[in-house]
Amino acid sequence: METKELLKKVRKIEIKTRRLSNHLFGGEYHSAFKGRGMTFSEVRQYQFGDDVRAIDWNVTARYNEPFVKVFEEERELTMMLAVDVSSSANFGTRAAFKRDILTEIAATLAFSATQNNDKIGLLLFTDKVELYIPPKKGRSHVLRIIRELIEFEPQNNQTDINQALQYLQNMLRKSAILFILSDFMSDSYEKPLKILSKKHDVTGIRVYDQRESEMPNVGLVQMQDAETNNIKLVNTGSARVRKSYKAHYLKQVDYFKKAFKASGAGVLQTRVDESYVRKLLGYFKQRG
Repeated sequence: METKELLKKVRKIEIKTRRLSNHLFGGEYHSAFKGRGMTFSEVRQYQFGDDVRAIDWNVTARYNEPFVKVFEEERELTMMLAVDVSSSANFGTRAAFKRDILTEIAATLAFSATQNNDKIGLLLFTDKVELYIPPKKGRSHVLRIIRELIEFEPQNNQTDINQALQYLQNMLRKSAILFILSDFMSDSYEKPLKILSKKHDVTGIRVYDQRESEMPNVGLVQMQDAETNNIKLVNTGSARVRKSYKAHYLKQVDYFKKAFKASGAGVLQTRVDESYVRKLLGYFKQRG
């Protein structure tokens, strides 16, 4: 992608997602994800209605009038975005590709975190870790993350969420807010997910397309698996084939839901042609 075209795409996503984070998600994000605790800020004179338990007796004795301690939330947090860039993300039959929606959601979350002065990091993965950007603050850092989400070309095609989670387990030393964004066409990741969820605030965001659950009856069709590149003729006219296709899809969705629920992690699902804005707002309000 040419630099001019890339900058244009970055700017377009920035305008859309920054507006969303400023007007919709800033306060909701702050409420949903609390700081690590309360830290002492200052003392001030007692006012009617103040909690008497907050009175600083040493200062009160010194000035012979009541003073209270003021505490504020220790806000600085770290958000880590783990985004699936495997070939199955380059699919979409309505409105947009899954990767486009994954990028927009990640950008919205990043700007929401920036608005609260939190650090943001990025992990791009396929069946291996493709790119890791350590957490950092600032708009320029978020723009770099968006650039990578738009133009990064992964070396591999397939998906292994297990590998990504194990990598994060080793890299994230302090407690963090972790969003895993994928279509979750993978399994065998429940164990590292449980370990991560004990220390970090984890949410899985599944982006999917309607055609992944329902195969249309259009006769004999040549199909290619995006992740393995295998090509085969598929008889979509067969009810048995369509039923098997749907069963395989539902099995992966069921595993996703059960793995995250068993780990105590949050779950959010959105179709490419749905409003992820409404879904995110609902999730934040539910947590807040």
